[in-house]
Amino acid sequence: MRFDYGYEEEKLGKHYDLNLLKKLYLFGKPYRRLFFWAILLVVSITLLDLSLPYVTKVAIDRYIVPRTSGHEVNQKPDEKKIRYYRADLSNPDVRDILEKYKIDYKKKEVFALIPYDKLGNMDRGDVFKLRAKDINGVGLAAIVLLVLVVAAFLLDFLEVMLMEYTGQMVMHDLRMRLFNHIQALPVSFFTRNPTGRLVTRVTSDVQNMHEFFTSVISVVFKDIFLLLGIMIVLISINWKFALVSFTVIPFVIFASFSFSNQARDAFRILRVKIAEINSKIAETIGGIKVIQLFRKEGENFESFEKLNHENYIAGMKQIHVLAVFMPVIELLGSVSVALVIFYGGSSVISEKVTLGALVAFISYIKMFFGPIRDIADKYNILQNAMASAERIFLIIDNENTAENIINDYTGKTYEKTFPDNEDNKIDGSINSIEFRNVSFGYVPGEQVLNNISLNIKAGEKIAVVGPTGTGKTTFINLLARFYEPESGLILVNGTDIKEIPPAILRSRMALVMQDSFLFSGTVRENIARGKSGITDKEMEHIIDASNCRAVIERLPKGLDTLLSEGGKSISSGERQLISIARALARDPEIIMLDEATSYVDSETESRIEKAVGNLMEGRTSIVIAHRLSTAHRADRIIVLKKGIIVESGSHEELMRMKGFYYRLNNI
Repeated sequence: MRFDYGYEEEKLGKHYDLNLLKKLYLFGKPYRRLFFWAILLVVSITLLDLSLPYVTKVAIDRYIVPRTSGHEVNQKPDEKKIRYYRADLSNPDVRDILEKYKIDYKKKEVFALIPYDKLGNMDRGDVFKLRAKDINGVGLAAIVLLVLVVAAFLLDFLEVMLMEYTGQMVMHDLRMRLFNHIQALPVSFFTRNPTGRLVTRVTSDVQNMHEFFTSVISVVFKDIFLLLGIMIVLISINWKFALVSFTVIPFVIFASFSFSNQARDAFRILRVKIAEINSKIAETIGGIKVIQLFRKEGENFESFEKLNHENYIAGMKQIHVLAVFMPVIELLGSVSVALVIFYGGSSVISEKVTLGALVAFISYIKMFFGPIRDIADKYNILQNAMASAERIFLIIDNENTAENIINDYTGKTYEKTFPDNEDNKIDGSINSIEFRNVSFGYVPGEQVLNNISLNIKAGEKIAVVGPTGTGKTTFINLLARFYEPESGLILVNGTDIKEIPPAILRSRMALVMQDSFLFSGTVRENIARGKSGITDKEMEHIIDASNCRAVIERLPKGLDTLLSEGGKSISSGERQLISIARALARDPEIIMLDEATSYVDSETESRIEKAVGNLMEGRTSIVIAHRLSTAHRADRIIVLKKGIIVESGSHEELMRMKGFYYRLNNI
């Protein structure tokens, strides 16, 4: 058999982005109310941010440098322009100061228009008295600014907490959806995808979606509102001035599009390289004994070093793109500020624009390029998230699930419902199993089983024998629906197993493999995985029937002893006995054994054979026999050669025939 263990993944186009966003939207849909409130807070924060420079403008123009236009003092166009300060004559302090300094002022209604150069000749205390109203106004403006800043801080805190909670919930649902979907995928999927790649999808790829659902969504909304708000405010202050400052926008748009195309490619490569590194690490840990035994540490290190260097190059490419884009935006921002200062400064000198308006314009222009930088930075994160989303949905979009999970992208999983009739469920006990002209190959064009036909009756013990590579293990893989036959039918009680939900079919089966896998946890938990709600009395019976008593008593905490991942802390023979106990706990109708005594010594083999005998008692049994001695006690032996059944019968019958089975026994 040949499988694709390569790391190269599908290359997807940008047209896929909209589909990705639609699918991600379905995961966020249950939390749309929270998103709505978060966006409402974002709008409120944006309005507060927009008001800060405007309050500054008002403070400058109204209180700090109030301006009196020339027509108020009947100034002629050709006369030298003089700036006047308007003082309220109804104020006794103002009258006293004017009298004290004998100031020649112009009267306008109830106001005294005092030349600004006269203020410089007054004592500081008198200036404060004269401008008491302005000083109070500046103080009020400062208080307003402080209130706005505090309000923005509080709203920003609420918005961040709300978005973080929502983002964490969406990420939780996405990870659970992905994990559940991976569990439901057929075994053929896992033979084509390295463990490290799948681990990357469930961990770092899902984690990359966190910032998308938290900072990206809120910041993009905020920045878009902020940009639109700034443009509206600038136009309202002085539309000509605004148009001058907007001349750099086409260059910003061009730079942004150029950056986006390069950033997406860089992040795609980076995600693939991270998956390759995780796969290499998982492969190294899994094969560490072989690596050390054959002294391949150096060669393996060089291979990992190459992968790590490629990851470094991919990371540097992404940083290079960002390192070019950000200074370009900064440069364009500085150009825009320079244009404002040049054009605005001359306008202030000619008194076409107030000083407060110029200061506000500079503040707004700096603020204007802030959101552009933020959007660029978040686009950086967005590209990373989209690259991860591509990989995640490549798995979720795989609808060839063993558990028939419906792909609705809501984060909720459920099995397809089947009508309650005999065509799609196992009615009563399993009385017959039939392979009818079944053919199968793991790789197209390479048949492992070819036109297999076989009937198995309830309670019958079948042994499948043959040389290595003839499809013995494939036989039970097809019956358990780990793979689907290319042609032909597999029938249970006359019903095609494709019409039977895998959960129902497998609930009637138990499989004991050559090298049984145990999960991290206690021995009790591993045995009880076969069936929930096992009483202590039932557990004692299972332990005795599986011949596990000696194993349990040897362990420091008995049934409550913790096992490491894969059960590596105990011997292979002890793992086999516990796996037999797990199968007994399930109380199945069909037992499938893939040479359960292959890797054990003779003493342990004897104990396992007794346990297997108890397990097979009264049940339909299919034994994959790599050692022919295992097949002697079977009711019927199926002999495979090059994927074809060449002989069938009991041990005695086949030996009398002196055919292929006879020759296998005499090798």
